[in-house]
Amino acid sequence: MLLKQVTVFLENKPGALSAPCRLLADAGVNIQTFALADSRQFGLLRLVVAEWEKAVALLAGAGFAVKTTDVLALEMPDRPGGLAGIFAALEKASLNVEYTYAFTVKWEGRGLVIFSVNNPAAAVPALKAAGISIVAPAELLRRLAA
Repeated sequence: MLLKQVTVFLENKPGALSAPCRLLADAGVNIQTFALADSRQFGLLRLVVAEWEKAVALLAGAGFAVKTTDVLALEMPDRPGGLAGIFAALEKASLNVEYTYAFTVKWEGRGLVIFSVNNPAAAVPALKAAGISIVAPAELLRRLAA
């Protein structure tokens, strides 16, 4: 149920984003979704890719500081209150949302959203109990390829 996210630590300067993206592109690694967070001097490029082990090896081999994080891909009803229901389920389980970002595609009227929480393993049963669908990595790849 948990999905691996690849995070690349970058200097915040012109051109810093193109190098890791070009490296992955040249190796045939497709970025399925991403988020970028920055500070004045540094940035975090968060990526979801099908071949995360390959991406980590390539990026680390090229000298980038890289780490992986367990995140959850959740289906979210595309209606008012859809996001609020997910937050309520996590709050009820005393889980903290660290960050979130969305895919640009929808599946059968539902959005796909990445969630990072302080305890992903504990989030799985709490979300299931609340009727929230967690998309397994293989299913996510199948949907994105469709």
